[in-house]
Amino acid sequence: MGINRSSDPQKRQAQMTYQSLAKKHQPKPRLARNMFLAFLTGGAISLLGQILFNLYRGLGLNEGLSGSLMAVTLVFLAGLLTALGWYDAIGRIGGAGSAIPITGFANSVVSPAVEFRQEGMVLGMAARMFTVAGPVIVYGVVSAVVVGILRWLVVGAG
Repeated sequence: MGINRSSDPQKRQAQMTYQSLAKKHQPKPRLARNMFLAFLTGGAISLLGQILFNLYRGLGLNEGLSGSLMAVTLVFLAGLLTALGWYDAIGRIGGAGSAIPITGFANSVVSPAVEFRQEGMVLGMAARMFTVAGPVIVYGVVSAVVVGILRWLVVGAG
């Protein structure tokens, strides 16, 4: 909204004084701390992913299957932690580091489902589950189709 453009000079002065006082007492963001915690959180999630990948490779699985299982495991763990209410705590501490695409995506799917579960399975969980992730899925699929068609036109089939 901003400052009201009143024609009364006293009113304008009072609003400007209030704005300056509010700005003066606004807490300063702790950027260095927040960036460090985001780095640690994102790094910890990535490290977990690498550990899972190496574990699956150690079981004798090929690279492609190990990567897929690692991704599925991270999605499952993020969904479980969200359902238990623990992923929000990770997000409060780690900030943007908790939004690493694979776990952040799982969190964005599960959060609305958990929030609206009292409305029922169909109108609550199922209907609200993709409110955040739905557009990502739609545009991702559309983009993949467009790129696939362009590739087919340029390179050809095969």
